[in-house]
Amino acid sequence: MSSIFKNTLGITLALFLISATAYHKFYVSVTQINYSNKEESLQITSRIFIDDFENVLKERYGVTLDLGTPQEAKNSNYYVERYLNTRFTIHINGKKQELHFLGKEYENDVVKTYIEIKNTPLSSLKSIKVESNILYDLFQEQQNIIHFNINNRKKSFLLMKDKNTDMLKL
Repeated sequence: MSSIFKNTLGITLALFLISATAYHKFYVSVTQINYSNKEESLQITSRIFIDDFENVLKERYGVTLDLGTPQEAKNSNYYVERYLNTRFTIHINGKKQELHFLGKEYENDVVKTYIEIKNTPLSSLKSIKVESNILYDLFQEQQNIIHFNINNRKKSFLLMKDKNTDMLKL
Protein backbone atom coordinates (compact mmCIF):
# COMPACT_ATOMS: atom_id res chain seq x y z
CA MET A 1 0.00 0.00 0.00
CA SER A 2 1.41 3.35 -0.92
CA SER A 3 2.18 5.98 1.69
CA ILE A 4 -0.24 8.47 0.09
CA PHE A 5 -3.09 5.92 0.17
CA LYS A 6 -2.40 5.10 3.84
CA ASN A 7 -2.36 8.80 4.76
CA THR A 8 -5.57 9.47 2.82
CA LEU A 9 -7.25 6.45 4.44
CA GLY A 10 -6.05 7.57 7.88
CA ILE A 11 -7.30 11.12 7.41
CA THR A 12 -10.65 9.91 6.04
CA LEU A 13 -11.10 7.53 8.98
CA ALA A 14 -10.17 10.27 11.47
CA LEU A 15 -12.63 12.72 9.90
CA PHE A 16 -15.37 10.08 9.99
CA LEU A 17 -14.77 9.35 13.68
CA ILE A 18 -14.66 13.06 14.56
CA SER A 19 -17.89 13.77 12.70
CA ALA A 20 -19.60 10.75 14.26
CA THR A 21 -18.67 11.83 17.78
CA ALA A 22 -19.40 15.51 17.12
CA TYR A 23 -23.01 14.62 16.30
CA HIS A 24 -23.53 12.82 19.61
CA LYS A 25 -26.55 14.52 21.20
CA PHE A 26 -26.43 15.78 24.74
CA TYR A 27 -29.50 16.26 26.91
CA VAL A 28 -29.44 19.20 29.28
CA SER A 29 -31.80 21.79 30.72
CA VAL A 30 -30.84 24.87 32.72
CA THR A 31 -33.07 26.32 35.42
CA GLN A 32 -32.41 29.67 37.08
CA ILE A 33 -34.09 30.37 40.44
CA ASN A 34 -33.96 34.00 41.55
CA TYR A 35 -35.47 35.71 44.55
CA SER A 36 -37.37 38.94 43.89
CA ASN A 37 -37.38 41.25 46.91
CA LYS A 38 -39.96 43.49 45.25
CA GLU A 39 -42.42 40.65 44.59
CA GLU A 40 -41.40 38.50 47.59
CA SER A 41 -41.35 35.52 45.28
CA LEU A 42 -39.12 32.92 43.71
CA GLN A 43 -38.92 33.45 39.97
CA ILE A 44 -37.95 30.37 38.00
CA THR A 45 -36.83 30.28 34.39
CA SER A 46 -36.10 26.95 32.71
CA ARG A 47 -34.43 26.52 29.34
CA ILE A 48 -35.17 23.25 27.54
CA PHE A 49 -34.34 22.27 23.97
CA ILE A 50 -37.56 22.47 21.94
CA ASP A 51 -37.07 19.17 20.10
CA ASP A 52 -36.46 17.23 23.33
CA PHE A 53 -39.44 18.89 25.02
CA GLU A 54 -41.67 18.16 22.00
CA ASN A 55 -40.60 14.51 22.07
CA VAL A 56 -41.32 14.04 25.76
CA LEU A 57 -44.73 15.77 25.51
CA LYS A 58 -45.65 13.60 22.53
CA GLU A 59 -44.52 10.43 24.33
CA ARG A 60 -46.27 11.30 27.58
CA TYR A 61 -49.52 12.86 26.32
CA GLY A 62 -49.78 11.69 22.70
CA VAL A 63 -49.87 15.25 21.35
CA THR A 64 -47.92 17.08 18.69
CA LEU A 65 -47.70 20.72 19.71
CA ASP A 66 -45.35 22.20 17.07
CA LEU A 67 -43.74 24.40 19.72
CA GLY A 68 -42.21 27.61 18.43
CA THR A 69 -43.83 27.41 14.99
CA PRO A 70 -46.75 29.27 13.40
CA GLN A 71 -48.70 25.98 13.67
CA GLU A 72 -48.22 25.75 17.45
CA ALA A 73 -51.24 24.15 19.12
CA LYS A 74 -53.46 26.64 20.95
CA ASN A 75 -53.48 24.39 24.03
CA SER A 76 -49.67 24.05 24.22
CA ASN A 77 -49.46 26.02 27.50
CA TYR A 78 -51.79 23.47 29.09
CA TYR A 79 -49.45 20.58 28.29
CA VAL A 80 -46.27 22.49 29.16
CA GLU A 81 -47.71 23.50 32.54
CA ARG A 82 -49.09 20.01 33.18
CA TYR A 83 -45.72 18.41 32.45
CA LEU A 84 -43.73 20.85 34.57
CA ASN A 85 -46.13 20.47 37.51
CA THR A 86 -45.59 16.70 37.49
CA ARG A 87 -41.82 16.72 36.86
CA PHE A 88 -40.53 19.72 38.84
CA THR A 89 -41.16 20.39 42.53
CA ILE A 90 -39.88 22.84 45.09
CA HIS A 91 -40.12 22.54 48.86
CA ILE A 92 -39.49 25.57 51.04
CA ASN A 93 -38.66 24.76 54.65
CA GLY A 94 -39.89 21.21 54.01
CA LYS A 95 -43.28 22.24 52.55
CA LYS A 96 -44.17 21.55 48.92
CA GLN A 97 -44.92 24.78 47.05
CA GLU A 98 -47.55 25.59 44.46
CA LEU A 99 -45.99 26.50 41.13
CA HIS A 100 -47.63 29.30 39.15
CA PHE A 101 -46.95 28.86 35.44
CA LEU A 102 -46.60 32.32 33.88
CA GLY A 103 -45.90 31.33 30.30
CA LYS A 104 -43.20 30.49 27.81
CA GLU A 105 -41.24 32.00 24.95
CA TYR A 106 -38.74 30.79 22.41
CA GLU A 107 -35.12 31.68 21.83
CA ASN A 108 -33.55 29.92 18.86
CA ASP A 109 -33.94 26.17 19.56
CA VAL A 110 -34.84 26.59 23.24
CA VAL A 111 -38.16 27.02 25.02
CA LYS A 112 -37.95 29.27 28.08
CA THR A 113 -40.61 28.58 30.69
CA TYR A 114 -41.50 30.97 33.50
CA ILE A 115 -42.78 29.87 36.91
CA GLU A 116 -43.30 31.81 40.12
CA ILE A 117 -43.72 30.84 43.76
CA LYS A 118 -45.61 33.68 45.41
CA ASN A 119 -45.77 34.97 48.99
CA THR A 120 -42.27 33.93 49.98
CA PRO A 121 -40.77 36.51 52.36
CA LEU A 122 -36.97 36.32 52.39
CA SER A 123 -36.92 36.22 56.19
CA SER A 124 -38.91 32.96 56.13
CA LEU A 125 -36.53 31.12 53.76
CA LYS A 126 -34.42 28.54 55.58
CA SER A 127 -34.11 25.83 52.93
CA ILE A 128 -35.13 25.27 49.33
CA LYS A 129 -35.26 21.71 48.03
CA VAL A 130 -35.49 21.23 44.27
CA GLU A 131 -36.52 17.99 42.61
CA SER A 132 -36.24 17.95 38.85
CA ASN A 133 -37.35 14.98 36.77
CA ILE A 134 -37.56 17.01 33.56
CA LEU A 135 -37.01 14.78 30.51
CA TYR A 136 -35.78 11.78 32.55
CA ASP A 137 -38.83 9.85 31.37
CA LEU A 138 -37.43 9.92 27.82
CA PHE A 139 -33.69 10.52 28.12
CA GLN A 140 -31.75 8.48 30.69
CA GLU A 141 -28.64 10.65 30.23
CA GLN A 142 -30.53 13.92 30.81
CA GLN A 143 -28.80 16.45 33.07
CA ASN A 144 -30.65 19.32 34.73
CA ILE A 145 -28.55 22.23 35.93
CA ILE A 146 -30.07 24.38 38.68
CA HIS A 147 -28.68 27.86 39.44
CA PHE A 148 -29.78 29.78 42.54
CA ASN A 149 -29.41 33.51 43.14
CA ILE A 150 -31.06 34.35 46.44
CA ASN A 151 -30.13 37.43 48.45
CA ASN A 152 -26.80 37.65 46.57
CA ARG A 153 -26.04 34.03 47.43
CA LYS A 154 -25.27 32.01 44.33
CA LYS A 155 -25.11 28.24 44.13
CA SER A 156 -25.46 25.66 41.37
CA PHE A 157 -26.40 21.99 41.33
CA LEU A 158 -26.21 19.30 38.68
CA LEU A 159 -29.14 16.90 38.89
CA MET A 160 -29.27 13.56 37.07
CA LYS A 161 -31.71 10.68 36.97
CA ASP A 162 -30.05 8.87 39.88
CA LYS A 163 -29.63 12.11 41.89
CA ASN A 164 -32.62 14.26 41.02
CA THR A 165 -32.87 16.29 44.24
CA ASP A 166 -30.69 18.82 46.02
CA MET A 167 -31.16 21.45 48.70
CA LEU A 168 -29.99 24.99 49.29
CA LYS A 169 -29.76 25.91 52.97
CA LEU A 170 -29.94 29.60 53.74
